[in-house]
Amino acid sequence: MSGTSVPALQGTEHKADLSARPDEVHAAGARLCARWKDRFVDFQPVDEQDRVLRGRHRPYASSADLSAEPEAHLRRTVTDLARSGESLLFDTLLRGDDVQTETFRSYLRSALSRDGLRVRFDSDLHLPWPMLCTSGDSREPAADLDALFARFLGHRHQIEHTGAAYAWLGPPRPPLLRPVVSLNHDPRVGRTTRADDVAKALAANATCTIRTTYDELVRDFGDAGLDEQLTYFWCHGEFLSNEPEPPVLVIRLEDGVPFDGHSVRELRAAHRNSRFRPLVLLNACHAGIIRANEDGAFLGRMLIDHGAEGVLGPQIAMPQAFAAEYALEFVIRYLRGGATAGSITNELARHFATRYRNPLGFAYGLHSGMDARLDRATEGEA
Repeated sequence: MSGTSVPALQGTEHKADLSARPDEVHAAGARLCARWKDRFVDFQPVDEQDRVLRGRHRPYASSADLSAEPEAHLRRTVTDLARSGESLLFDTLLRGDDVQTETFRSYLRSALSRDGLRVRFDSDLHLPWPMLCTSGDSREPAADLDALFARFLGHRHQIEHTGAAYAWLGPPRPPLLRPVVSLNHDPRVGRTTRADDVAKALAANATCTIRTTYDELVRDFGDAGLDEQLTYFWCHGEFLSNEPEPPVLVIRLEDGVPFDGHSVRELRAAHRNSRFRPLVLLNACHAGIIRANEDGAFLGRMLIDHGAEGVLGPQIAMPQAFAAEYALEFVIRYLRGGATAGSITNELARHFATRYRNPLGFAYGLHSGMDARLDRATEGEA
């Protein structure tokens, strides 16, 4: 741990050998993601006879705007999620009573309790970092919803995770008048959401390629001249069995043919020095999930290893209604130019929490790409 915001008596660097085993940390991370799905996304209000209330089927998954929902229940649920996020960080990952670990834990707790830091977790151990939490105030067991939201690392800081793959360094791009973007989607997904608005936002003042089939992905990803600034996936994701190895995350467009990290490597390995350096918004369920013994980040890692500046994706099975709203806000802000992906994800986490009382913005995570941004040119500059 190092940085100017790390408290220290001498210097700003600390190290501790942790006693937690990787498998138990993975399992705790998977449990946290499952709790978000079970306790929040799948919340179902019922009447006294345990019957589903009319017009109230999974209300937290049906709309991005939860401002009209009873705040008392939201507060209880978010309290549970915050407690689990704090426990994973401090009781599982950073547990230990030796002096080194206690000092490390104390200093990290102090640093993360601030606001507005830029934090990089550089590790092969993938965790849903924005969903982890700082310590709550034991003197305020009934903290209000805003105070609970403020405990999440995704609310407090810009966060990226790096590990086995690192974004390539290269010369800066000149300002672009019309950036090149793509929409890679299954048109059947999210028909009742604002998915069409996202497509319009991508096409506005940009050159947009639309792909709906595996063959189109193979055609373009195998092209040495592929050059995009924002690559957007809106489709289903799932884990496929890969015995005897762990299951592999695949995404599917309209034709249903699986596309995975191996596909990226097969198509891009011969073009490692190409201009392909997009930010990838991988808006597919499970795109950021890491299970106990699986590397669910393999697809994102292969995209980064073969040119992408970073990959932004959900770390839980995300409701389509929220995923579309999140993508719309992100695309509009990113294509406007100037703002980094890290600052936008932090802004959106706060935006949805404050305005719409919805914490699902914390469930999006960046694999690299915190400093990725699009510089727009004026007519004269172009």
